[in-house]
Parts: sequence; C-alpha cells; structure tokens
Amino acid sequence: QAQVVESGGGLVHTGDSLRLSCAASGRILSTYAMAWFRQAPGKEDEFVAGISGAGYGTYYLDSVKGRFTISRDNARNTAYLQMNSLKPEDTADYYCVAAISGLVGRRMTSYDYWGQGTRVTVSS
Repeated sequence: QAQVVESGGGLVHTGDSLRLSCAASGRILSTYAMAWFRQAPGKEDEFVAGISGAGYGTYYLDSVKGRFTISRDNARNTAYLQMNSLKPEDTADYYCVAAISGLVGRRMTSYDYWGQGTRVTVSS
C-alpha cells in the first residue's frame, strides 16, 4: 500500500545541519506534491516546506526561509528537507506528507498520505 517513511532526525547543537529523507512507496507518484510538517511539544502542527508535483514550485514557513531547502528525486521516489543553521525552536517531530492533487497546501487536511515522523532535537 502507499506510504511515506521519514528518517534522518537526531539530536544536534544550535547551528548544526540535518537532512531529513522521505521515502515513498506503493502508489505514490512523481505527480504528487510532497511536504513537511512539524509538531513541537505542546503545540499544534505547522507547515514547514512543500514542493509541487511538477517539482518547480517550492514553499516555506517564513521562519525557515534561507535555512531549509526542500527537494525531490523522482528516480528514487524520495523527498528531502535540508536543514541548516538549526535553532532550538526547530525542535519538533517532523512529518512527511503527500498529496494526490499535486498542489502544495498549508493544512494537513490537504494531504492524502503521511508518515509516522522523525524527531529533531536542537540543544542550545
């Protein structure tokens, strides 16, 4: 069945970098939009970054612009989130999602598939 699986989280220091990976399988297609959401302790989920099914449109949460980059490798059916200059406020569980529509949305309800999350902890 269709699914996405995240990996790459960990415990890092302020200013460090991480690259998260989202491996898609099943019926996840290159025409689907892919995105990352995060949920910090005690807070609701928020949109972090997204990339359209066509691959040329990218969108970011204002607080991560210039630090995070979303990309996808259709040949490997994988999406990535490169995170640089990490801050303690980036600490959260990060979730990969996929949308059949091919369009990036800023609400979780815009997406059809989601992973179980990977934890990112940034120490001060």
